[in-house]
Amino acid sequence: MNPDNLFIEVEFRQCRKHGQRICGDSSRTLKIPEDARVISVLSDGLGSGVKAAILSNMTTAMACRFCASDLDMIRSAETMISVLPVCQVRGISYATFTILDCFARGTSRIIELDNPPFLWIRKGETIEARSDWRTSPKWKDRRLRFSELDTLPEDRIVVFSDGITQAGLSTERYPLGWKREGCRDYVLEQVRANPRISARQLAASILTAALVREPFRQAQDDMTVGVVYFRKPRRLMLLTGPPYARERDSECAHLIDTFPGRRVICGGTTAAIVARELGRNLAVMVDNLDQELPPPSRIEGIDLVTEGILTLTRALRVLEGDTPTPPPESPAALLVELLLDSDIIDFVVGTRINEAHQDPNLPEDLEIRRNIVRRMRKALEERFLKETTVRYL
Repeated sequence: MNPDNLFIEVEFRQCRKHGQRICGDSSRTLKIPEDARVISVLSDGLGSGVKAAILSNMTTAMACRFCASDLDMIRSAETMISVLPVCQVRGISYATFTILDCFARGTSRIIELDNPPFLWIRKGETIEARSDWRTSPKWKDRRLRFSELDTLPEDRIVVFSDGITQAGLSTERYPLGWKREGCRDYVLEQVRANPRISARQLAASILTAALVREPFRQAQDDMTVGVVYFRKPRRLMLLTGPPYARERDSECAHLIDTFPGRRVICGGTTAAIVARELGRNLAVMVDNLDQELPPPSRIEGIDLVTEGILTLTRALRVLEGDTPTPPPESPAALLVELLLDSDIIDFVVGTRINEAHQDPNLPEDLEIRRNIVRRMRKALEERFLKETTVRYL
């Protein structure tokens, strides 16, 4: 990664309309590492339920493909509108979209069709982008807004479907809905209170705030919010497993002790080696208990110290979406939170075999620790757009 580039964190959160089994809004994100580029699309399908989901899913897929191919967006929009299936009730094929085309070097463009206008936030205030409107020659009633942004570290872009801005519509407190202005004020309040709030945390907070404004907290429309956060990369090193050669124990300890970022150790033997080589105390945190996992430990200068295979496996299941996040005090939950709040994760994997976790009948590349790290990297890169590296000792 170019050290001058920003890291682009993207998060979408959504809630389906009350009484529906599927959300009619869709979001899609495409990362193009070779161009240091991220494309994200939000679409709101006409109506709600399955038909709306089909419309919005097709729109996000086509928009990502057209944008990545650098095709003319007016012609691309005409193509998308033309190929969408027609709603038999309303007699039209229609889905809104917001396309965010962001480069890590600090430039972005945003193309909008009928979604609420995006928010661009810098230093706790909203700023206006350079924008112009273009009309489709084929579809005279469809006007696209094109915006150009020069982004700086700590800038954020917030996009949403009208289910967010219309939250609370027709209630006594919000007769016209929460509106874009209400959402804007809430977002600014959150960013001012916590200038380092992640895209993940901010998107979740906005969605919750919108639901609170609905009667009985039941969404009266599909709701989707997306946050793009430009920042200097947050780095984390995860060390697991002792090095193959015992002569490299001191190198292993020095590596994590001098790492310029957050530091995590997963493994009791590994933690004991680091504590011994650095001459520091290793203490078990007996006040932090989990019924399923051994408690974490503490070493001065290390952000998190946990047991190895069991904790990594539990965290992996959360990252892969196979299990809910455990209680906040769980070592696995602490590990997941640190991983998701980081942008570049460096895995350092010791290759000394632990007989308790090794089946001699399995080939070496299926050894449990390596397999967990491989799957964890895949989940972090594909589901959460993180950058990862791995080094074996």
